[in-house]
Amino acid sequence: MRRQLRSLVSATGLLVLLPAADALAVELPVRKAGLWEMKMVRTGGTVPDMTMQHCTDATTDKQMSTSFSPGKETCSKQDVQKTASGFVSDSVCGVAGMTITSHAEIIGDFNSAYTVKVTSRSEGGPANVTRDSATTIEAKWLGACKGDQKPGDIVMPGGMKMNILELDKLKAMMPKGMQK
Repeated sequence: MRRQLRSLVSATGLLVLLPAADALAVELPVRKAGLWEMKMVRTGGTVPDMTMQHCTDATTDKQMSTSFSPGKETCSKQDVQKTASGFVSDSVCGVAGMTITSHAEIIGDFNSAYTVKVTSRSEGGPANVTRDSATTIEAKWLGACKGDQKPGDIVMPGGMKMNILELDKLKAMMPKGMQK
């Protein structure tokens, strides 16, 4: 269970690498309401590949964007640009004594499927280590949320379920620099 919580924090951390919509000149679209399957494959890190399901609606997506995105005090650069096929995001953020430089390419329609490819470099931190990683998230819309789900629910591998809107619990697990 502890490993699944770390995986959830890491997956949520990917969303942190995408700047908050209110800090952007270009806003990322809100995903279609319903149940999304998200397959995350990561290289260069310790987080295992995983597939999770996320029940969402417009309010939840907007809240996640603002709640989990670092502010100007954490990031010296947050830039999102619209491209012919989607969006590109570049950021430089300081988290828990590390500098994280990331580049994300986002393609898809946010109604049926999208892909996020993130490359990042983490430098510094307690171990003063430089680490490069690449993560791909392939998301597809499955339909309406299941009857026992509400917006914000995430079902992790093994069936562990938590609600992303219960921010206090999740924030307590995140490094201090990522908490708002």
